[in-house]
This record gives sequence, C-alpha cells and structure tokens, in this order.
Amino acid sequence: MFPLHDVLAVACGSLVGFSLALIGGGGSILAMPLLLYVVGLRDPHLAIGTSALAVSLNAFANLLPHARAGHVRWRAAFVFAAAGVVGAYLGSSLGKIIDGQRLLTLFALLMLVIATLMLRGRHHYDSAGQPRRYMFHRLGVIGLGAGGLAGFFGIGGGFLIVPGLLFGSGMSIIEAVGTSLFCVGAFGMTAALNYAWSGWVAWPVAWEFVAGGIAGGWLGSWGAHKLAGMRGALSMLFALVIVAVGLFMLAKSLLL
Repeated sequence: MFPLHDVLAVACGSLVGFSLALIGGGGSILAMPLLLYVVGLRDPHLAIGTSALAVSLNAFANLLPHARAGHVRWRAAFVFAAAGVVGAYLGSSLGKIIDGQRLLTLFALLMLVIATLMLRGRHHYDSAGQPRRYMFHRLGVIGLGAGGLAGFFGIGGGFLIVPGLLFGSGMSIIEAVGTSLFCVGAFGMTAALNYAWSGWVAWPVAWEFVAGGIAGGWLGSWGAHKLAGMRGALSMLFALVIVAVGLFMLAKSLLL
C-alpha cells in the first residue's frame, strides 16, 4: 500500500471521529464507504471487517470519559451487549456469505434510512430516567436485534442502540449515550473478529483509521462546544451528506 493510502486512511478516520464528536450518532455509517471509495479497499467484505474493528476501538476509546463521569449503566450495558454479541456474530456470519455487491446495495439503502431518521429528529428523546418493569428482558431482545444489524453491516449501530436503551430501561439520554459506547465496542469487535477469521481485516489501515478517529474526535469535541447553537443545522447537513453518499453507492452498485 502506497504512503498516499496511509494518509487517506488517517484523514478518513479523522473525518468520522470529527463528525461523531461534533453531532453525535450516525458518523460511523461513513466508515465503510470511505474505506471502500477513498482509501481504496476494493473488497466490500474487507471494508466491512476493517470498518467494524475501527468503529469498535474508537467506541471503547470514547467510553472512558463517559465512564469517569458516571454516565454508564453497567448492568444494563452487560445485558444489552451480551445479547447483542450473539446477534453480531450471527449477523456478521450471514454478511460474510452474501455477495459483496448485494451487500453494498443493502448498505446504501440503510444509509438512506438512517439519514431519514436523522432529518426527522430521531435522536431527540425525552426520558425521565426511571427504571422500567422487565427491563433486562427488553434489553436482551432489543440488544439481539441491534447486534445482528450492526454485525451484518459492520457498523456501530448507535442509531438503534441509544433508542433501544431508552425504550428498554428508561435511563436518561446521557446515560444511554455513554452506555451505548460499550455496546458499540462489543458489537464491532465481535464482527471484526469474525471477519478477521476469514482474513477480511486490513490491520494497518484499521490502526491508521483509529488514530485519525481519535484526533478527529478531539477536534470535534472542541467544535461541539463552539458550535453548540448550530447543532441542529449541522445534523441536517450531515444527514444530507449521508443521503448523497447512499445514493452514490446505490447507483454504483446497481450499474455494476
């Protein structure tokens, strides 16, 4: 791999980390198309496996400040993640046997769904932070489904995990965000190890992507404070970027 590819991997990782820290969930959905169309990983399965590893490590890195602040509900996190890891393994195993171009088409459709949810303000929730009856049963069922989708596409799945934690447990939004990072890390690592077993992880690219993501996350955190009043506009702009990338991927995969 040429040095230019190394630079592109770090730059793309920085972009994903920056967007995640600046506007919240949804940023990791760009990891796979960036690896595929910018960094130059030609195999969709290789891009998914590498994306899953990078997303997992970035989630665990960003978990630390939330854990120190007491924003992680550990019992709920373990229940959700335990069920979700089973789903992630099953989802990633299914993803490995599906044709790469068909996977790209499904991924493009998923991007359009996520962008629609973002444009409709899907991430704005109101929770009283009160525990709910049968909380762990709910968390297990929802975790299994969220993990399956995350494993299948090699994504973080935060757009499903955060509302799933809120619905299943009644925890506050800040606790759901902090707790979701543990689950994202667990799901992504499960999918990454499953893909790595088949040789579908580009390890050097993954490390470069993670390094860039950490640097971009720091910059995004700084920007989030400076641009707090523009958060809604930034989220809308980012959703439109996801729409554009999704349509591009859909057109490209259908024309092949």
